[in-house]
Amino acid sequence: MECSGADSRATVVFDPSLTEYDFGVNHPMSPVRVDLTMRLAAAMGVTGHHLPLVPAPVATDEQIATVHHPELIEAIRRAGTDGTESLTRGLGSDDNPIFPGMHRAGAHVVGATLEAARQVWSGESLHSVSITGGLHHAMPDRVSGFCIYNDVAVAIRSLLDQGAERVAYVDVDVHHGDGVEQIFWDDPRVLTISLHESGRMLFPGTGFPTDVGGSGAEGSAVNVALPPGTADAGWLRAFHAVVPPLLREFAPDVLVTQHGCDSHQSDPLAHLMLTVDGQRAAYVALHDLAHEVAGGRWLATGGGGYAVVEVVPRAWTHLLAIASGRPLDPSESTPEEWRAHVSDTLGVSPPRRMTDGRTPLFRDWSEGYDPDSWLDRCVHETRMATFPLHGLDPLP
Repeated sequence: MECSGADSRATVVFDPSLTEYDFGVNHPMSPVRVDLTMRLAAAMGVTGHHLPLVPAPVATDEQIATVHHPELIEAIRRAGTDGTESLTRGLGSDDNPIFPGMHRAGAHVVGATLEAARQVWSGESLHSVSITGGLHHAMPDRVSGFCIYNDVAVAIRSLLDQGAERVAYVDVDVHHGDGVEQIFWDDPRVLTISLHESGRMLFPGTGFPTDVGGSGAEGSAVNVALPPGTADAGWLRAFHAVVPPLLREFAPDVLVTQHGCDSHQSDPLAHLMLTVDGQRAAYVALHDLAHEVAGGRWLATGGGGYAVVEVVPRAWTHLLAIASGRPLDPSESTPEEWRAHVSDTLGVSPPRRMTDGRTPLFRDWSEGYDPDSWLDRCVHETRMATFPLHGLDPLP
């Protein structure tokens, strides 16, 4: 089902200085991907009247410390000032090199996601997107996987502190959402669902079906560890076999989602084979589930994605358009002025259409489980491990 134009209150929290979250020219997580996304969204008329930009505040140390240890915050501040914290708490690694002003850059991303959470919880916006957010690997005591602070976890904590009784978090990044899961491991008020390439093949090496949450919170963590090579049909089959039944049973007050688009077949850091069309189908499904299970209250974030020209701008422009209630036709062309900007500034040929030319179809789980299928065995294991903990029948 496509989303409708009824989402009259939607925002994206963004200002250009958020691109100061920058590990350097040779790092995969280039801020160019965010700049190109927002340029494409503006050129296609996605941002503006139906999706206004809201300025992003910088989070305070006190806000960050609701999740992160004060010692980590101070270490990051010192590292970004004089580099003295190199190779401690994950700082100074190839994944997380030190750069000047890194504390403020990380705090700015946290502030953006906190503002998006405030927009949704206050009712000022029905949907709000923090496109630079989704830094899901950061742990309370260390940076990890390109993530300085865990903006998603800070935002979820703020929703709980403001009175939310149940928050559901769905992570579709190709990498396991380990930081968010661990931070709420023992909290039954937070349901974390992560669909990712199996940790047997990919960083961070975690997120297996039997990881279901801590004592007293069994079933609060759900992991779908997908085989490498999984494409649109298999990914969507797994998603629909796990996510909607659990969200319907959990009935969250707010749906929080992380939209790393590094599951794409062109992404250089992983091995799934989705297209922009399959990713767009997942965004539509999550939008519709927000309306079905959470009264429409939807906080969406960005995440990973390292095909910075070919994939990220198109995928996230679709996400923004869906959040606005005015989804784009995938057959639309990318605007000439955007393509000219990409060519002139980066010297590469940008994609000409908002589609990869695929129609994402899948076989529903109710049509039967195939034990000879690696994908089906992975999904079956997740359902068997988690569905009974929610009072659900794990069998088709």
